[in-house]
Amino acid sequence: MKHIHIQIKRLDSSVDLPAYAHEADAGLDLRSNETLTIPPYGRALVSTGLAIALPQGYAGFVQPRSGMALKQGLTIANTPGLIDAGYRGELKVICINLDPHTEVHIERGERIAQLVIQEVPSVVLEEVAELDDTERGAGGFGSSGTH
Repeated sequence: MKHIHIQIKRLDSSVDLPAYAHEADAGLDLRSNETLTIPPYGRALVSTGLAIALPQGYAGFVQPRSGMALKQGLTIANTPGLIDAGYRGELKVICINLDPHTEVHIERGERIAQLVIQEVPSVVLEEVAELDDTERGAGGFGSSGTH
């Protein structure tokens, strides 16, 4: 397994650092640094009390926790949230409650999202007059059928 070292700073000395729940997990659990309630269909920008320094060539992707999405309707409005290598501010999560009837209550210290760190290439775009042909071509949005 490949390891990279990521610098992390506690903006609040009492917060827990992100951690993997299981050894083989891809996502580090991010925790809320505040207690709040999100009404049905409401959104909230939730603090984590953390900042990270991703090396160039890497990005962080903040993704929902599947259990909270299933059980409470809590997800992330801009999933996945993107953390660029040059960003050094506080990690915050844009949570949204998709349950039409029930509030979502988040306690300080509760796991609210997952942070996945991935290597990303730097892309150089090359403008062309025509693209190469493929079997799929321009077919999209359901063009491959449902079966």
